[in-house]
Amino acid sequence: MGALHAGHLALVRLAQRRADHVVVSIFVNPTQFAPNEDFQSYPRDMKADLEALAALGVDVVWAPAVETMYPRGFATPIVPEGAARAGLEDAFRPHFFSGVATVVAKLLLQCAPDIAVFGEKDYQQLKVIARLARDLDLNTRIVGAPIVRERDGLARSSRNVYLAPPEREAAPALYRVLKQCAAAIAGGEPIESALAEGRAAITAAGFTLDYLEARHAETLAPVGTTAEGPLRLLVAARIGRTRLIDNVGV
Repeated sequence: MGALHAGHLALVRLAQRRADHVVVSIFVNPTQFAPNEDFQSYPRDMKADLEALAALGVDVVWAPAVETMYPRGFATPIVPEGAARAGLEDAFRPHFFSGVATVVAKLLLQCAPDIAVFGEKDYQQLKVIARLARDLDLNTRIVGAPIVRERDGLARSSRNVYLAPPEREAAPALYRVLKQCAAAIAGGEPIESALAEGRAAITAAGFTLDYLEARHAETLAPVGTTAEGPLRLLVAARIGRTRLIDNVGV
């Protein structure tokens, strides 16, 4: 959605290693924002974005207008299920994944890539999009890219610019707690015990917690023990006016 940072540019570099030509889409998608969210104020800097992509040698930037993506009379949104109904982001942003699935399907159909690279920071989104491509026979392989972090561990995000200095100082606590919980669970501590300690630590760091959950890494179904499959810990929390998400594998 623009306001490109090092995490986005890492996606481009990965795409360049995998493909002969790279198309980057930039579109701040109105249908994934609720009326009370930050669509109007979402960071935008097309000039800087184009300069950064040109410096990397990107072949094409596809930056459609809203009217191109949603022409008058548009009436066919996609409403995904599966990972989109996992009780994570969808519990707090029930509009979100329909907007994401609809716009991503349109972008993939418009650009017809062999592969498409999405970051693991938006982990639930990545799983929704991978299932979307498979279920709708879009003939695009979805590739996940590792999270790019600041030196103190904070996951790179366009919304990090909203953080006031004291909030920015506190923000890396999310990643620290995720790592601690993952280590505790890998070391044999019961999942719910580790998560309870993590939730308390996140609240103590000044966040309002939306969720801290352990889920199956592929289906995002709830899990009770490490024997139930590969695990992913996912967190969303608010500090000041900024909502941050992050995740780690166990």
